[in-house]
Amino acid sequence: LDHWTRMARLGVRAAAWWLWVALCWVLELPIHHPHTEPGWGKDRAGTQEQDGMGLGLGSHPALSPAPGPTLACKPTALARFLLQHCCSLARPRLAPWPRGDPHLQTLSSFLLGGLTAGDQGQEVNFTRDHLLLKDGGLVALDWAVGGGEAVGWERGKEHHPGGKALGCHTSTPPILLLIPHYWGGVTPHLRGLCRMALRQGFYSLVFHRRGTGGCPLTTPRLTEYGDSVDLMQTVAYVRSRHPSSVLVAVSEGSGSGLLLSYLGECGSSSYLTAAACISPVLQGQLWFDTPLPPLYRWAVLIQRKLQLSRYASALSGVLDVDRALHCSSLRDFEETLFCSSYWERNEPLRDADEVAVPVLCLCSRDDPLLPPPSTLPLALFQNNPYFLLALTETGGHCGFGLEEGGQGEGEVGGNWSSVSVLEYFRVVAEFLKGEERKGMRWGCRGSTGMGRGGQRGREEGQFTWQRSYTR
Repeated sequence: LDHWTRMARLGVRAAAWWLWVALCWVLELPIHHPHTEPGWGKDRAGTQEQDGMGLGLGSHPALSPAPGPTLACKPTALARFLLQHCCSLARPRLAPWPRGDPHLQTLSSFLLGGLTAGDQGQEVNFTRDHLLLKDGGLVALDWAVGGGEAVGWERGKEHHPGGKALGCHTSTPPILLLIPHYWGGVTPHLRGLCRMALRQGFYSLVFHRRGTGGCPLTTPRLTEYGDSVDLMQTVAYVRSRHPSSVLVAVSEGSGSGLLLSYLGECGSSSYLTAAACISPVLQGQLWFDTPLPPLYRWAVLIQRKLQLSRYASALSGVLDVDRALHCSSLRDFEETLFCSSYWERNEPLRDADEVAVPVLCLCSRDDPLLPPPSTLPLALFQNNPYFLLALTETGGHCGFGLEEGGQGEGEVGGNWSSVSVLEYFRVVAEFLKGEERKGMRWGCRGSTGMGRGGQRGREEGQFTWQRSYTR
């Protein structure tokens, strides 16, 4: 009986797979499966050899955990500490097919939020503040609210019970700044990250660009892809209202263009202690030039056009709105709205050499919205001590759903990206505490008063603790 039951289950699974293949063919979606897709199901060493990653980690046994994500980073003191103490990076138990299919995970992260276990936990709502910018524009700041209690700086300063603050000089809960996709809105993936952060004692704050996420557009100007001016003012404002809290940031998908631009523009003047990018767009021009599968391309275009049409009358005097509304690709849409020198100002990594805080990037090989993994700027991660890459076999775009009981450490459900980035922030904070105990200064970012010239600030002692990074 057990034999026939097992055979019946295999038959149903095979039938479901072929039905899914047929549906993907009709929708013109690339098909991914562990037994047909190159790189799936291979061990860690084989994957690295196939891709020629050259991670510079092979000679360091401490940096070679059990089979898991492919890790790319410069073998520094911080990297060693992270890989020794950040257990979630070593062996994630990602959901298998069908729940782990990249398209199902991607659509779930945008629309459903029900394909990852544990999403029916504590409800998360948001209370909104609007920040008036120097040019008269507005950005929206959504403070997460969980369990009927607001978590913003206006509503209670006490330490979250049972939570572990990341600050090295204070028990004030840290602030987690979340940056959504370029087109805005709070996805189920972002909401799940807020939920987990609340449980761990963070203040969670979602940043909405002007004209997105229901934020009114009060100036005849849209925010360009990598324009970080508004985010700079927002971070400075939050810092002024919450001076004792550690600030960390997470970007989702195309929102990474804004976060990486901010980190490069500010350099050592950034107020952030650490940052993470989930399914990041690291090369903006390449992403806009690479055709998306039709289903995703039209979904993104429709979203962008709906945003533009909402303010068509106000923007018609400065933009060719009608032409933009008739574009059939993201590249044409952006080029219509902005000038030809767009990427000179908006490429996310244009000032990567100035980044002065650790940045963890989580990517998946089967991400259907990003260019192939072979296009990743590996030299950045191999040579820059502040950038770390974890590349998984599966996960889709901002999916990374875990199998039942796959999260570990007492947590229930959720997804691997949320677990990893929150643990990463905790481990980075522990590393900084250890460096401080050794007598190395690390202080608050921004006290040097320096932006893109941050290297001089580090050499003059403000960031002398970071010499352990570059050993």
